[in-house]
This record gives sequence, C-alpha cells and structure tokens, in this order.
Amino acid sequence: MKILRASSYKRMPWKNGGGETVEIAVFPATTSLADFDWRVSMATVATDGPFSSFPGIDRTLSILQGKGMRLMIEGREPVLMTGGTAPLPFPADVATSATLVDGPIVDLNVMTRRGRLTHSVQRLALDHPHRAENLGGTILVLCHGGAVRLTASDATADLAAGDTAVLTGAASLTIEPTASAVLFLITIDEPAA
Repeated sequence: MKILRASSYKRMPWKNGGGETVEIAVFPATTSLADFDWRVSMATVATDGPFSSFPGIDRTLSILQGKGMRLMIEGREPVLMTGGTAPLPFPADVATSATLVDGPIVDLNVMTRRGRLTHSVQRLALDHPHRAENLGGTILVLCHGGAVRLTASDATADLAAGDTAVLTGAASLTIEPTASAVLFLITIDEPAA
C-alpha cells in the first residue's frame, strides 16, 4: 500500500484553458501526459474559465476544498459541483468551462486513458467500519474529509483529508473511520495483456 500526501506529489506550474497558471500536483511523478495510463492530480483553481482538453482521456473530478464550482460541459445540463455531489465522471476532451461559487477551490482528478482501461468510482460516507471484498486491478482510496485507517492484508495506513492510498493486488480492504469520513473508492480495471 502506497500513501500519497500533499508532499508526495510532483509540483509543477500548469497553464489551464483559461490562461490561468495553477500549481498542479501529479502522480506518478515519472510520467508525462503523453505516456500515462492513469494518474491522480491536484490543482488549485482561483479564477473562472475553460478547462484544458485531454484527447482520449476519461476524468473523474472531486472538490477537496472550497465552496465548489458550476460546470458547463458540452452536451450536458450545467451542474453545481461540490464535495457533496462529487465525484463527477466525464470525458476530458469535451469543451468544459467552470465558474467558481465563492473563491478558490482545490480539485482532485483521476484520469485514465480511454479505450485501454476503465475506472469506476464509489462514494462512501462512513461512521462505521466498511469492508470491500474481491478487489482487483489498482485501487485508489481518496480521503475527501475526516480521517480513516486502512487495513489491506498485513499493511495498515492512516489517511487524513486530501491523502490518497494506492493499492495493487489486494484481495480485501477494511476502512475504519477515526472521524466521520467521506472518501472515494476508485477501481482501475487494467485489461489483460
């Protein structure tokens, strides 16, 4: 089990579709946009504007901090995106623009290469222990709020809000909230070679 905290992410400047330069944090740090199959990134967004497009990519967006934003996605009704409505999956190569509700936000993205692998997202609000069985592929646990303790096989890890755990080859996972928690359990299904 690999734990990613804010300091674990590679920090770099990124100019979004609206021309705003934001600081984006990318994992894995050794990959570029051209060669990754999946990645997790965090970015601080302070102004309204269109998003950059990423051809061939599917994306899941979560608001980690801030009041949220109104998203205008081509071909869809406008949607208010907050921590309570997250996650929102959408193709990242469609025209999308956003209006902030009240000040900056921190958004977290899971991005996967369309056609090569898929990802599914489950949102959990926990006050009691939760056990997930028959896991496969790569599992991401994104702690949106509160705090949890994870146990997979003989490995244990504590996550606070904004932390991410990456699990591979785990048959089961026990999630125990140490404070009322909201988290995302994301399964990345990697096809056989």
